[in-house]
Amino acid sequence: MPIKYVPFVPEPVEGQAVLGNFNRILKYKGADDASMILQRGMPLYEMEKLETVGENADGNMVIRGECVSACAYLQEQGIEVDLVYIDPPFASGADYAKKVYVRRNPKVAEAIAQAERDLELDELKAFEEKMYGDVWDKEKYLSWMYGNLMAIKSVMRKTASIYVHLDYHIGHYVKILLDEVFGESCFRNEIIWKRATAHSDAEFYGNNFDCIYFYTKSQDAYTFNTVYQPYDEAYIARFNRTDPDGRKWDSGNLTAKGLQGGGYDYEYKGCRSLWRMPLETMEQLDREGRIHFTKTGGIRSKVYLDELPGMPAQSMWADINPVNSQANEKEDYATQKPEALLERIIEASSDKNMVVADFFGGSGVSAAVAHKQGRRFIHCDIGVNSVQTTRDRLKASGAGFDVLDVKDGVSLYRNPVQTMDKIKALIPGLKNEDSLDTFWEGAISDSKLGTVPVYVPNLMDSTSKLLDVVMMNRIIHQAIPDLDPDVRKVVVYYIDVSDEEELKAFIAADDSTDVEIELRDLKTILDDVVIEDYARFHMEEAQDGLFGGYMISIDSFVSDRVMQKINEFNEKSMLNSSAKKPFSPIEISENGLELIEFLSVDCTKREGGWHSDSEIKIAKNGYMILNGEKTKEFWDGSIHCKEKPLRLKIRNICGDETIWEA
Repeated sequence: MPIKYVPFVPEPVEGQAVLGNFNRILKYKGADDASMILQRGMPLYEMEKLETVGENADGNMVIRGECVSACAYLQEQGIEVDLVYIDPPFASGADYAKKVYVRRNPKVAEAIAQAERDLELDELKAFEEKMYGDVWDKEKYLSWMYGNLMAIKSVMRKTASIYVHLDYHIGHYVKILLDEVFGESCFRNEIIWKRATAHSDAEFYGNNFDCIYFYTKSQDAYTFNTVYQPYDEAYIARFNRTDPDGRKWDSGNLTAKGLQGGGYDYEYKGCRSLWRMPLETMEQLDREGRIHFTKTGGIRSKVYLDELPGMPAQSMWADINPVNSQANEKEDYATQKPEALLERIIEASSDKNMVVADFFGGSGVSAAVAHKQGRRFIHCDIGVNSVQTTRDRLKASGAGFDVLDVKDGVSLYRNPVQTMDKIKALIPGLKNEDSLDTFWEGAISDSKLGTVPVYVPNLMDSTSKLLDVVMMNRIIHQAIPDLDPDVRKVVVYYIDVSDEEELKAFIAADDSTDVEIELRDLKTILDDVVIEDYARFHMEEAQDGLFGGYMISIDSFVSDRVMQKINEFNEKSMLNSSAKKPFSPIEISENGLELIEFLSVDCTKREGGWHSDSEIKIAKNGYMILNGEKTKEFWDGSIHCKEKPLRLKIRNICGDETIWEA
């Protein structure tokens, strides 16, 4: 349950929800519902600090939570941001998966011997895990984005800018939402990023670009620094003369003829003209070899190509390549954007020490580049995989930051899209019902009541996750009237509820329907299926003089959830195998150490926020990343630390983390 609601638009009376009218420009089904949510305000939840990495004097944050909830927290803390870049779902209808690699087992001699030869990555045993589904009803997506944009605007400084990265699927609609939220007068550019070479789409023109909409919060006062792109080939071709040292140059005009303000009239080495600079400057250029004499006796300057900054960036960006499979910055994260893209945006629309925020942070590229360029950062994403990827990436860069978790109920489930996929199996008796609108997840057959439609909140959609009066009003006055007249009861599940007694009173007071509405907590179902990982380990004082201190050795590791994924993969792959392409199943050893991706020890405290005194990440090729530093060594099944460990944390290859007392 939220602590309270924070207004989207701050009011003179702090903490009150906005009750004014929100004038919508874009009309679609559900647009009024979005306005009702805005009137209610942003739900503010308890925020838990999970870990502090390094020295965090700048207040950098990595937040696991939804955009609106994170903005409520920032506004409540009085934190404003100077630049926002977001790369939200594109409403493309695509599912995005993470390739999960089974690590090499350090306890098996054969595996170590095999690791000695440099295997190609596609030879490693791997399976895919769906991370999130970009499958949206257009109207729901627009209401969701409208709420996100309003929340983001509420924490932007008056001089701040926002860049919204989308593609052709939904970008034109979101452009209108941006006009609503920020005003048409604050629109600066539609940037076209050519993200791929030509596509061979047979039935239409190839789609090889994304759109980035650039708005400012203020019409006049905002940060913008000129940034430069490489010159095109035609321009570079002009520099067709070369000095003996190989420097390319083109000639420049030194005369002041036609320039306002006149010039300097004198003769230099037999050539009289109205010059742009005084005689002393002309002599200095000559001594430096920066002028040349034409065949007709004229004098011109040498303009060196390597001294020019480039062409001021235009709104067509064709010079930044997407992240390829061999790039050093590759994080194996679906939809990862290149650092060069963010470098240009951050350099253009922020200055040193300003706050850069990304509320759909993905692989953490915005935070990583912001840190590299001397800015502060806020990374936010609902996905645990995003938070873990970003945390490890920033740790390796030497950044200091806090890892925070919004206690909104969704944190119970590592992967919302997988949970949604399993909902029908988790709710007893729930089946598909083709006659029902997509608002209903399905129906339960009751011997006395007949068909009972069931509503389940979308864990990926903040507008439906919280069951409040706004959502209940929609259920009673929109969803139920569309049902068959014979329906006598509906079941409404919720993850979070504003006030259950208030909702029951609201239902009882509304006499517009005779349909019984039963409220059920979805968490009670999901809690029963969560099985934590198990590890057996032992600790001893390290005798090796190189390390000293203490050593924890992992004897065995069991992850029920990962094994379920592997079994599902094996079964599906076996059914699709053939004589020409036989299937080799993924097999896990008895000690199960192949299922470990990351481990860390806390020698500082036994409870509260995590303090990583020593950590190891096992890369997919088996090499260790030791305390953020890449090595060419394979993990031996242990972790060392100088002080006596108090707690041990292990992350499995699917991203679930479990903590044990050491």
